[in-house]
Amino acid sequence: MKDQLINYIVTNYNESVDVIENADMKEYTSFRIGGPCDIALFPHDRESFCAVLRYLNKHSLKHIVIGNGSNVLFADEGYRGIVVFTTKMKNFSFNGDILECDAGVQLTAVSVRAVKDGYEGYAFACGIPGSIGGAVYMNAGAYEGQIADVLLYSDYYDPATGEISRLSAEEHRFGYRYSSYMDTDRIVVSAGFRLEKAKDPSSVVALMEDHIRARKEKQPLEYPSAGSVFKRYPGHFTAALIDEAGLKGFRVGGAQVSEKHAGFIVNRGCATAKDVLELIQIIKDKIYEIKGIHIECEVRYIV
Repeated sequence: MKDQLINYIVTNYNESVDVIENADMKEYTSFRIGGPCDIALFPHDRESFCAVLRYLNKHSLKHIVIGNGSNVLFADEGYRGIVVFTTKMKNFSFNGDILECDAGVQLTAVSVRAVKDGYEGYAFACGIPGSIGGAVYMNAGAYEGQIADVLLYSDYYDPATGEISRLSAEEHRFGYRYSSYMDTDRIVVSAGFRLEKAKDPSSVVALMEDHIRARKEKQPLEYPSAGSVFKRYPGHFTAALIDEAGLKGFRVGGAQVSEKHAGFIVNRGCATAKDVLELIQIIKDKIYEIKGIHIECEVRYIV
């Protein structure tokens, strides 16, 4: 079936879908961890993206869709299936008071463009290492801002029908690091965002620059990571809990609790998924032992 899939793409979508066999997930994820997948596919637009998904579903081929690979951890053994990346779906446009983006557009790129064009509400997103699809899926946020604050709608591919449909902002049922997409197998294809001119554009630029400085000062950007590993527990800052537990700098193999920001696990070189999973469990167990609470990991483990 692998050969049939490649033949289908080469025959019908040779110019709009890139194909890489035995793609090493270390090269395509921010953690720089994981073994190879059978095939990696990179559609360039929503039409070819949906065509690929229809084919995979029709033939019951094991697959997963990811964006920038910034919130995932692939198994050391790799993934025996097809990984569909949205990262080459990069179209976005400013249409009146709506910003429309494909799922693969980098959230930081959108943030910087919107802020520099004088729109408010996007400064929080600068520096978040993800794509629009993933950001909508998990209601990404930082610095008291979140996707829910600016989203108008999203378009999704429905595996049950093979068609594209739309969700209004309300239908996302946004919560902390949550959207209704998490309860379905629907896949974000694109999204529309509200554009509102700032009364004082220079103050919005200054706010974005403050966030950039804060990230550089407080986050371990010099090492590969998946960003913040755990969700915030109500009433607590998870990084502070980890620090108070004496785990800042704690290491398992090549994986280490960042010495700069305890909410991050970093790859100090040759870290394995096994190292990361063991370190995550140690952190969870220690926090429960001390505080009696269960913290939740927000990084997806893919096997």
